[in-house]
Amino acid sequence: MPEEASFGLRERKKRDTRKALSDAALELMFERGLDNFVREDVAARAGVSLRTFSNYFASKYDALAYRVNHRIHRSAELLRTRPAAEPLWTAIAEALIEPLRDDGVPFGRPTDEQILEIRKLNATPEMQVALARNTVDDLVEAIAERTGTDPKLDLYPRLVANVTIGAVNAVLHRYVQTDPTVAMSRVLREVFDGIAEGLPPPRT
Repeated sequence: MPEEASFGLRERKKRDTRKALSDAALELMFERGLDNFVREDVAARAGVSLRTFSNYFASKYDALAYRVNHRIHRSAELLRTRPAAEPLWTAIAEALIEPLRDDGVPFGRPTDEQILEIRKLNATPEMQVALARNTVDDLVEAIAERTGTDPKLDLYPRLVANVTIGAVNAVLHRYVQTDPTVAMSRVLREVFDGIAEGLPPPRT
């Protein structure tokens, strides 16, 4: 097998293992509750050793955050491919939506009990740290390229990236409480349209 093909296969296997561990962690949280499982349980559910788990994630919170973080990383890559003439906030919204189409909601719409666990998870400092890891920097780089700014010296790309992450977190928080017929893509577009307009006050 050529070296390049071998490298590609290894990367796919790593990606699949990360996803399997993340799915296992989410399954266990929904089945047992956030406080009632540990890393060993996640590894056992995914059929790997604890050592393998530790090669991919530092904690169960990192495993739970992986799906969201991976989507944001992909969105940063997709942002680089959006048409140059497209308004920035529109490009960001569409780059965020495409990974949702590919990934979807892995276990269907959460039940009331699962929603309580998701809220508990999102309120933990450990999850906030796990969600913040690397994803903002991915977006900063992509936004800087698109806007011709310096990711290290200019405030603008990091400000836009942080607004984007904040908007995504708000939409995810709201999504579990909305009418199931309302697509997340629609909500994201509405949110970023509002940001583009300077976030005017809601209509009464």
